[in-house]
Amino acid sequence: MKLWLLAVGLRQPSWADQAYDEFAKRFPPELRLQLKAVKAEPRGSRTAEQLMNAEAQRLEAAMPKGARRVVLDESGDRVTTQQLSDRLRGWMGDGRDVALLIGGPDGLAASIKESADERLRLSDLTLPHAFARVLLAEALYRAWTVMVSHPYHRE
Repeated sequence: MKLWLLAVGLRQPSWADQAYDEFAKRFPPELRLQLKAVKAEPRGSRTAEQLMNAEAQRLEAAMPKGARRVVLDESGDRVTTQQLSDRLRGWMGDGRDVALLIGGPDGLAASIKESADERLRLSDLTLPHAFARVLLAEALYRAWTVMVSHPYHRE
């Protein structure tokens, strides 16, 4: 099974790329974390809805066929590390790849949110997109370590 992180925005600060890569390489072969970044729509005279819809088309094109869709959204479910670990176990049991979607500066289009199998909330705080990628990669890695009783996570 693969975890696909689909994110709007091609260029991130080098520290974010390095931190994401550090966590992504820790996953075992049977559970890979793969980033697919899509181009953000240039900000201009168009409305936020128009921008999000253009980005939604790019996300749809990058979406692995048949994948479970998990949208990162401020109105999503708040989960603990243990709850995320339980979800990860369920996702693995389902057998489908999982696509976790992070929107651009304006968020995700309504069409993407409506097509989601699940919605998750990373934080009550507003996070820069680069940091959200790193935080999600670490949270997923930590959830996996809980699942396999690896000593990385301590309670």
